[in-house]
Amino acid sequence: MSDYIIVGGGSAGCVLAARLSEDPSVTVTLLEAGPRDTNFYIHLPVGFFKMTAGPLIWGYETAAGSEIDGRTMVYPQARVLGGGSSINAQVFTRGCPEDYDAWALEEGCTGWSFKDVLPYFKKSEGNDTFVGDYHGNEGPLGVSFCNPHPLTRIFVQAAQQAGLPFTADFNASHQEGTGFYQTTTKRGKRSSTAVGYLKPVLGRKNLTVRTGVFVNRIVIENGRATGVEISENGNPSLLHAAREVIVAAGAIGSPKLLMLSGIGDATHLKAVGVKVIHDLPGVGQNLQDHMDVDVLAELSGPYGIDRYKKRRWQFMAGLEYTLFGKGPIASNIVEGGAFWWGDKSEKTPDIQFHFLPGAGVEEGIGSVPGGNGCTLNSYHVRPRSRGSVTLRSSDPRDAPIIDPNAFADPYDLERAIDGIMLSREILAQPAFRPFIRREHLPGEAVTSRESAAVFARQYARSAYHPVGTCRMGTGKGAVVDPQLRVRGIEGLRVCDSSIMPRLISSNTNAATVMIGEKAADIIGEAV
Repeated sequence: MSDYIIVGGGSAGCVLAARLSEDPSVTVTLLEAGPRDTNFYIHLPVGFFKMTAGPLIWGYETAAGSEIDGRTMVYPQARVLGGGSSINAQVFTRGCPEDYDAWALEEGCTGWSFKDVLPYFKKSEGNDTFVGDYHGNEGPLGVSFCNPHPLTRIFVQAAQQAGLPFTADFNASHQEGTGFYQTTTKRGKRSSTAVGYLKPVLGRKNLTVRTGVFVNRIVIENGRATGVEISENGNPSLLHAAREVIVAAGAIGSPKLLMLSGIGDATHLKAVGVKVIHDLPGVGQNLQDHMDVDVLAELSGPYGIDRYKKRRWQFMAGLEYTLFGKGPIASNIVEGGAFWWGDKSEKTPDIQFHFLPGAGVEEGIGSVPGGNGCTLNSYHVRPRSRGSVTLRSSDPRDAPIIDPNAFADPYDLERAIDGIMLSREILAQPAFRPFIRREHLPGEAVTSRESAAVFARQYARSAYHPVGTCRMGTGKGAVVDPQLRVRGIEGLRVCDSSIMPRLISSNTNAATVMIGEKAADIIGEAV
């Protein structure tokens, strides 16, 4: 028996395990369905392009989307120690202060304003460049700048020519502008929460980390979570928690586990053959995600990273990394970007851009003729569409039904069009003219907002930022309260990206780490 059982060894779960086990008087067990983070590519910043497919993800696909021409989308969700922080593109952004103030003021999440969460961002952060009001430099999560690729520098110049000001820090008082992303890397290697938080404390006697453990359900007795039912090497068993069960399985895994345990919408649970323990209709609802649209250009020469597909260039890159810890292998590829407006009436930027000096880097994104290209993707950061995660059956091994409901609100499609048009404008600037031969996608066929809408429906994809399915709040539909306790069940919390009531205006991993940090304090203070 442990005092705390944490289900999910991802971005938040590793933080919780490390922080809660700082108290030697408590015992902590961390359960992860996937393996330890020993895969070679995890720790190479460039290796993220290998992570969106393969054995370290759950292999999910979305339901067919009615507003994206009936397409399904690949939906990578990590199944490895470190979770998303072990497979993501390592872009370190945390949204704007107004995101968190809206959580507190408009969603009833007392204690989650920007003023409240900033100390936890700083506590988590080991920044090698910035420190002060907005940054920490002593935290477990390594944060640094890559040495940008020359084509990424051209992008930043072109964005300025298009009217975007240069900004040195996307994580300070304002986001707008263009610049270079900081990344969750340290000395040329990925800094996941498994590396930064968990690895240094694995020797603690009060901490047990078990991988390859599949959790079938949470055990609930007389309205209280008392443990979990697991399968390990095909053998079922029960683990007991003396104090709390903490679910940190992510925006897909956490609602799935709650529903399999009988916590969710009673009508849905009955329909799939799950015994209802507690009718909580908000579980699995409120799914939000960023919908990326990629604009690809064909380069006029081997100026980008596509040349490293050739063996001799791979050898040179490997040699540079081995000798100096630098070069393309030490890069996350997504080194530059921007935040700007589509809807000028918005207070803060509503479009985010990521520039990649290559084509076909991510799963499902094709290459260009001639083999040398670059990619500029964009997404609307505050989508109004809401989707869901529901059970396919009562079998824990069955994948859930994931429906992002992309572009269900026409406003989101309009902002996607804005992103396409702004991307094309940036790529057409004088700085790029010596390097770009032509636009490959969307190409000459797209000449108006109407044809851009058709393109967006055909090519939009998930940016892999799902949140909201165990929404924090006090009103109807909330699953957890501001102390992250599941409403109506004692001894049970959810502590991961699923508790975000609204999607933040950027990549989500830094915010998920913050949630883990704040959750650890909340749980510690509750004793």
